[in-house]
Amino acid sequence: MASMTIRNLDEKLKARLRMQAAKHGRSMEDEARDILRSALSTASARTATLAKSIRRRIEPLGGVDLEIAPREPMRESLSLEE
Repeated sequence: MASMTIRNLDEKLKARLRMQAAKHGRSMEDEARDILRSALSTASARTATLAKSIRRRIEPLGGVDLEIAPREPMRESLSLEE
């Protein structure tokens, strides 16, 4: 197993970690491991693109058939010469 040292940790954050570890009945080190494990396990679920995420939410609602407007002839290009 690898080890890691975290320097310059804010005292208030360290106190919060200590309180949360005591609440869960474990050491600060074990609490920090659990926090890292859960934070990193949810990050892998976010591999989908924004478009795929939107489609996944909207698709169950059903689609809409839109009428396609008929094409019109292209306009003549403007002449910049006088």
